[in-house]
Amino acid sequence: MKRLGVQREIIAIILGLTFLRLVAARWIHLTEDEAYYRLWAQQLHFGYYDHPPMIAWWIRGGVTLAGDNPLGVRLLPVIATGLVSALIGDLAHRLGARPATVLRSVVWYNATITIGIGGILATPDAPATFFWVLTLWCLVRTTGPRPARWWAAAGLAVGLATISKYSALFLAPGAFLWLWLSPDGKARLKTPWPWIAALLAGAVFATNVAWNAQHGWLTFAKQFGRVEPSGFSPTHLGELLVSQFLLLNPVIAIYAFRGLQLGWRNRNNAGDTDLRLPLATTLPFAAYLMLHSLHDRVQGHWPAPIFAALVICAAVAAERGSAPPALRAVRNLAIAFSLCLSAAALAYMAAPHSRALGTFDPILPLRGWREFSVAVDQKGRQESAGWIGVVSYGTLAQLSAEGLVTAPLLQITERTRYLGLPPPRPDFRQPGLVVDLARRLEPRDLLRCFSHVASAGDLDRGAREPGPAARYRAYLVSGPKVDVMRVGCPDDPAMRRKLWR
Repeated sequence: MKRLGVQREIIAIILGLTFLRLVAARWIHLTEDEAYYRLWAQQLHFGYYDHPPMIAWWIRGGVTLAGDNPLGVRLLPVIATGLVSALIGDLAHRLGARPATVLRSVVWYNATITIGIGGILATPDAPATFFWVLTLWCLVRTTGPRPARWWAAAGLAVGLATISKYSALFLAPGAFLWLWLSPDGKARLKTPWPWIAALLAGAVFATNVAWNAQHGWLTFAKQFGRVEPSGFSPTHLGELLVSQFLLLNPVIAIYAFRGLQLGWRNRNNAGDTDLRLPLATTLPFAAYLMLHSLHDRVQGHWPAPIFAALVICAAVAAERGSAPPALRAVRNLAIAFSLCLSAAALAYMAAPHSRALGTFDPILPLRGWREFSVAVDQKGRQESAGWIGVVSYGTLAQLSAEGLVTAPLLQITERTRYLGLPPPRPDFRQPGLVVDLARRLEPRDLLRCFSHVASAGDLDRGAREPGPAARYRAYLVSGPKVDVMRVGCPDDPAMRRKLWR
């Protein structure tokens, strides 16, 4: 297979998938987290409560170009998914892969469930994955002409990755492990270029460090607090391995494991596809995730940045040896099934008012927000409420994204989430309507914050036959006992647990 023909196929695949993702991004409702990050984009900073700032910057750019709608929020993440596919193809080529293997790398990356479905989402994983893969692409080019230029670019890419998501901090040890495994790596460490790259990465990351220093180390406390062991629970390790085996695609996962073994065994063989870079940059983060899983759950999307390296290893492993026709057929069917499954899932998510599954609908959290926002606004008017309160950031973010609630909106708990964002202007001299999922709201919790609490009925969202996942409760409250705007309701551990249910 000629390289020029492969390049044309890759370009066609990327353009086609990007177009389909843009269509899906336009018609699929925002998730709670995406709507929450959209709030960040209203006021740009070098840091926020939950994460570094890059996703807010990307959303702001997309909204500026395409409007304040789901497509605008997701525009840059979708484009980045296409660019990552292109970088994977060129990276595989520069590592010595054959043209057919280069094409397989690109197709297999998009056939993973995480990318096939999650490639449209505006979450910190989108910029983190893009800059992670961009770093690998720059690093592989440091072995060719003008290494100083590519070391500088790699340093900037690492820095941008770290202000996308802190998991990118594992890129630095991965890069040094790659140099240690390379025959001339120790000699290159004696040149100034890797160290200049490290300084550039540190300078970019320092912007977020400075923001945290000015705000009581807010993001560091939230994110790095997860590192502290909270007991031994090896069952989470099993969950991690099984979930990633499925999300990567079982066929790709098996070949990826073989590819990692192959890369280690052949690390000193000059004639083979050089897998030392994907191997070395994967190991530190993968080791951390497995260590973390011994005491806490690893979310399914966390490993997304290393999927690019894994599919390259998988594609190289698949080219070694001659697979029997039956095995090749099974392999091709598995990849086709993943692509079709992702397309079907996106189509179902985009289908308007598809409620056939009722409360069993896996995407019920995306359903019915427009109608629900209208109902909340009407309920507030009926109760003569001067402001609308919620107890979870997701509910606030979704109501805010719809823009149909005319009264001031605020989350009455976790006020630190909104540090630096445009504040609402509620008049606490007037009664307020507090609305959230019924399982999250109880009068005794609200009485910790307000002198008067009265039931205002129930509201339902998104299901033909509402159940616990879609039933909301409303309370009319007045007489705040605390500074709700500045401090929020008392931080009751029981209420904090309810927010995550």
